[in-house]
Amino acid sequence: MRAAVWLLLAIGVSQAQAHDMRPAYLAITETGQDVYSILWKAPAMGEMRLAIYPRLPQDAVEIVAPEGVFLDDAYVERWTVRDAGGFAGQTIAIDGVPAARTDVLVRIERLSGETSTTRLTADSPSFEVPAATGLAQVAASYFGLGVEHILGGIDHLLFILALILLVRGWRRIALTVTAFTVAHSITLAAATLGFVHVPGAPVEAAIALSIALVAVEIVNSASGRQNLTVRLPWLVAFAFGLLHGLGFAGALSKVGLPSHAIPLALLFFNVGVELGQLLFIGTVLGLLAILSRLWMVFVIPKAPWSRAWPQLGAAYCIGGVASFWLIERVSAFWA
Repeated sequence: MRAAVWLLLAIGVSQAQAHDMRPAYLAITETGQDVYSILWKAPAMGEMRLAIYPRLPQDAVEIVAPEGVFLDDAYVERWTVRDAGGFAGQTIAIDGVPAARTDVLVRIERLSGETSTTRLTADSPSFEVPAATGLAQVAASYFGLGVEHILGGIDHLLFILALILLVRGWRRIALTVTAFTVAHSITLAAATLGFVHVPGAPVEAAIALSIALVAVEIVNSASGRQNLTVRLPWLVAFAFGLLHGLGFAGALSKVGLPSHAIPLALLFFNVGVELGQLLFIGTVLGLLAILSRLWMVFVIPKAPWSRAWPQLGAAYCIGGVASFWLIERVSAFWA
């Protein structure tokens, strides 16, 4: 079960930053008859922003000029427009959406308080503003956002990878991953609904620390030390899953929830996260089965002492990447 795929995956991870696939966000709030306040957030690094831009209906006229500022990891711009007749039935588009790198969540809030949410991608960069809010549209948008967040959240995937490497046996893997899922679902809901408030920076640092600690336990297990983590991995997965749920909630808070369909949006975001997680686990276990067999056939007979090499090598790579993230994120506290 401990094939060289761990080394390849871990090395690939070291070349990426966690949460590279951050969505852009366009919020359109109707503040008066045919008057709209616009909030545009595009992913940025320092003072370099992603070159994507919203395109409003042609009849929209600026009545308050745009003002932009770089804030954390985004470029934020605000302005106000008027459109005689309103936006309903007209087209809004995003220019320059790069394929496979980001998407755009568009949220429209009407004077009545109702909201509609749409997810735009490189393949579908425009949409027609609906006259009324559609629950199916909310469900589809937040489901897609959940899938994208987990598959683009390298730190969450690396933690799952470490758990699979630590745990032996399909049943124990299933129990451990289930405990992780239950835990992060609890804190995702609690934080998103406002019952728990934890600053994002310490959460991200703690997530990196959790990955490093599991990597240490992998090394201990390979050395024959049977500690609590090895005996009851589901308990550790549950504890750290509470932390990771706060990380998911931080990502969701950046785009917000539709006021008229909060439970639906939260449910489908969580379902999307779980589906993406299952796809990742299935892919990893399939690759493991193939490469483990190749390792046993072609390597072990010639070098019997190399049985633990893939496990140890992957553990050190995972721990190294997690330690780098930990130092980087803690250093950001004082930046």
